[in-house]
Amino acid sequence: MPSRSETATGLLVTMQAFLIWGLSPIYWNHISHVPAFETLMHRVVWSLAFLLPILIFQKKMGPFFKALTNLRTMAVLTLTTCLVGGNWFLFIWSINHGHVMQTSLGYYINPLVTVFLGMIFLKEKLTARQKVAVLLAGLGVAWLTIDYGTLPWVSLALPFSFAFYGLIRKVVDVGPLVGLTVETLLMAIPATIYLGYLGATGEGAFLHSGRATDLLLIGTALMTALPLLLFNLGAKALSLSTIGFIQYLAPTCTFLLAVFYFKEPLDPSLVRTFVLIWSALALVTWDSIATYRAKDTAVPAA
Repeated sequence: MPSRSETATGLLVTMQAFLIWGLSPIYWNHISHVPAFETLMHRVVWSLAFLLPILIFQKKMGPFFKALTNLRTMAVLTLTTCLVGGNWFLFIWSINHGHVMQTSLGYYINPLVTVFLGMIFLKEKLTARQKVAVLLAGLGVAWLTIDYGTLPWVSLALPFSFAFYGLIRKVVDVGPLVGLTVETLLMAIPATIYLGYLGATGEGAFLHSGRATDLLLIGTALMTALPLLLFNLGAKALSLSTIGFIQYLAPTCTFLLAVFYFKEPLDPSLVRTFVLIWSALALVTWDSIATYRAKDTAVPAA
């Protein structure tokens, strides 16, 4: 059982992780002049350079090499690499093309998509509150689709790709840091070739667009790995219900950025959709707290 000081520290670092994720659109917007795919390639290469020393420091090279030599593990991680790489690319592309509000909506929907996939693929039974929450989320997306005349695909692709990523990662026995490093390594091989080609032809942004751009591209490693490490550090001292509350900090920050920093229009259709999604999240959070308290107060059988 974590002590009060450990819980307070865990709360602080976990909030820092979600604040970094929520405010990250400002960072990505500052390198919007670099094509999204090229930015992704830099994110991958510099993240690997950042993660490998941490892996060595934490003495996890053994599990890392074990994962690399296990065919089943590598097959699963190759699939998750495609999912997380696609998620990263879509997020950067969305920020660069003025879809910050849709990214916020997508990450609000994410917990609901996770619940939905658990029901479909893991045969998990939903409580009455969870069923209503999923229904409200579906109604919100349908309403927005009808009003806009087009499916809000960014808001759906982001949570579904990440939820499937989490779902598939469950079937392979590797830790978060080791798994992320393997996934980053798999992406880094073609990324290095691509960036080398851009450098050789003089078409790349790195070393050709000013020192500020170079530093920002290198800094994508911190934007990728730092919040993940903070989250893993803090989550050990917190209950799932507490983490459930804190996770909404990220899309809330992104939502506020979309309105007040990026000046994206907040029309009535979006307002109605967000109200429905927020209502659904309130139900899911209520259900999680009720479940956690029920388990916490249950008296073990003698």
